[in-house]
Amino acid sequence: MGNFSLLCNYVYLHFSGYRSRSTDIFLRHLIVANSLVILSRGIPETMAAFGKEHFLDDLGCKLVFYVQWVGRGVSMDSTCLLSVFQAITISSRSSIWAQLKMKMKDLTYMEPSIILCWVLHLLLTVRIPVLITDKRNRKNFSKTIHFQYCSLMLRENTTGTLFAALTLSHDILCLTFMIWANASMVLILYRHKKQAHYIQRQNSSRASAETRASQRILALVSAFVFFYTLSSTLNACFTLIDKTSLWLVDSITLISAGFPTVSPFILMSHECFLCRLTWKK
Repeated sequence: MGNFSLLCNYVYLHFSGYRSRSTDIFLRHLIVANSLVILSRGIPETMAAFGKEHFLDDLGCKLVFYVQWVGRGVSMDSTCLLSVFQAITISSRSSIWAQLKMKMKDLTYMEPSIILCWVLHLLLTVRIPVLITDKRNRKNFSKTIHFQYCSLMLRENTTGTLFAALTLSHDILCLTFMIWANASMVLILYRHKKQAHYIQRQNSSRASAETRASQRILALVSAFVFFYTLSSTLNACFTLIDKTSLWLVDSITLISAGFPTVSPFILMSHECFLCRLTWKK
């Protein structure tokens, strides 16, 4: 409901002719990606919790996990791009990012970048349906991880190792950029606070708006890093355990849905949508 409410608000602002902020582009895609994760993970898990068995066939399992992984990847990329963009936005004009900062004012460069993320993950995630099958499949594999409604078949081959390495490299790269951007924003905001009494009154509102936006993104990225780190740790434990542990499966499911569920409320707690109505074109 949080993601749906936030998405409806952005759609209303867009079609009402109100000026979009640069960060809204990333936030809209982030909300859509988070919604896909919740729907593709939450609905099957809820049905399984109520005792439904074999409600997904082989095609259904492949589709559910494919959508889930695409949503997860785009959610990570959107959060990464959002944090890096904001860090560059509030950086000093005399810094090495000055030229890039001027180019980023043109919103036409931003939409293609996030669309490219969708295309890349739609292509990179094509291996997931190959590994996923329904629980009625009796084929023998080197290792099988059973979820409550589907199964993950692991094969010992070079292609699988390469796919895992690419996924891990992507995740580490995104997390590195997010941590760097967060650290940069904290440092810039700290310097800004020390020099705030030197800022002229006409620039105060601008600085204040950038500060609020930075604080919102800091909270958002911090939540993402927390939930992702915890989820990755449990997933590592899950793959190392030979016997499927039901409590571990449930814990991973709950934590995986943590960021998509919490993020809209983080955004709304730092947002004043009624103030946006004064920004009409």
